[in-house]
Amino acid sequence: MPTQDHMKQTLRTYIDAINAGDAAAISGLYAEDAVVEDPVGNPPMTGRAAIEEFYTNAIAAGTKIALDGPIRGSYGDRAAMAFTVEVSGMRIRGIDVMTFDDDGKITQMQAHWGPDDIET
Repeated sequence: MPTQDHMKQTLRTYIDAINAGDAAAISGLYAEDAVVEDPVGNPPMTGRAAIEEFYTNAIAAGTKIALDGPIRGSYGDRAAMAFTVEVSGMRIRGIDVMTFDDDGKITQMQAHWGPDDIET
């Protein structure tokens, strides 16, 4: 199981890569068969190619994110972060929960936000 430090550093790298517009770096944080559900309730995206396409589109739309507090670890294989997304004239407040495999790669990302979390 990855350490809390590893999981937290991975989420910091994730934020930096999004803000730098580097979809390949983001998808490289994921396991080959990872699943992204953004937001929870939408059909999941599976596999690194689909995940890279998702982030490529998000970056093309001008997505930037900023943490709203410290990244949180766990006693298990998950870490979470509260953040604000700025994209296409909207501000979305969300929480991402990432699950990691034994190699320290993200196997699942669940983005928790809904209609009440969007400001225009």
